[in-house]
Amino acid sequence: MRWLSLLVALLLAVTLGPAPGRATSGPADRPRTSAPPTPVLVAVRAAHRDGVDRVVFEFRGGLPESRRVGYVRRLFADGSGRRVRVAGRALLRVRFEPAQAHTDDGSPTAAPRRVAYALPNVMTAVRAGDFEAVTTYGLGLARRTPVRVTTLQAPPRVVVEVGAGFATVRRKVWFLDRDRFADGWEPYFVPVRRPVVPGAPATGLMDRLFAGPLPGERARGLRLLRSGATGYDDLTVAGGVADLRLTGRCRSGGATVSIAGEVLPTLKQLPTVDRVVLRDAAGSTLDPDGPGDSTPACLEP
Repeated sequence: MRWLSLLVALLLAVTLGPAPGRATSGPADRPRTSAPPTPVLVAVRAAHRDGVDRVVFEFRGGLPESRRVGYVRRLFADGSGRRVRVAGRALLRVRFEPAQAHTDDGSPTAAPRRVAYALPNVMTAVRAGDFEAVTTYGLGLARRTPVRVTTLQAPPRVVVEVGAGFATVRRKVWFLDRDRFADGWEPYFVPVRRPVVPGAPATGLMDRLFAGPLPGERARGLRLLRSGATGYDDLTVAGGVADLRLTGRCRSGGATVSIAGEVLPTLKQLPTVDRVVLRDAAGSTLDPDGPGDSTPACLEP
């Protein structure tokens, strides 16, 4: 019977396998497709032109598929959840996915963890994460302004454009000159110039101070001497007195120099400031009502 012959032929094919020399194909023989490489952040640059501050994130291996940029009140580290301090009056979070700021062997790229800029609006970029193919930065700004995001190729770049079409004035900010201090050559604190919004110069100066020196200034030995402080709060200027409180820890470490050597001259350059009252995080200071400047006991050697 025909159906019996077909059944016997099928059983023989299963038992004996394919005939010699006949090619077969199956799931194991299909070409495997590898996952695309994760884009690697290799540089962060910034410049001002035509009333706009542009922050450029350059990648190797293509552009991240997700590029989320928006204003936030606080910035938290990816993975740990700890708050990341970013100097400025407005905070812009830039989040790339998938993206990493390290090579496959774990070595960091040239993309900075923290960098300062002397632009009208963008004053600093601080990395908040390089974790599980997500890279996050916080941009500290002088003002909250409109933002536009574009992309470029050859090489792959994401450009964050921040409005900066407002007036600024150039003021001095003092930093510690590490080499002068090491050599015992006073003055140990030297000024550099920064753009500051005229309406609130004291606040602008303190924001620029905590943004830190520019890369070129760091190469010359300038440093932000924090003395444990993470920032400042409660800044007021009235009756010729600038009064402010340091946040975070406060310690001199036994050194003869402290953050007071940066804060006092930076604020006293203003014509409205004759003396400075600098307080610790708890609000304490040595001589708040005296005729001269006052600093907290934690900054004493």
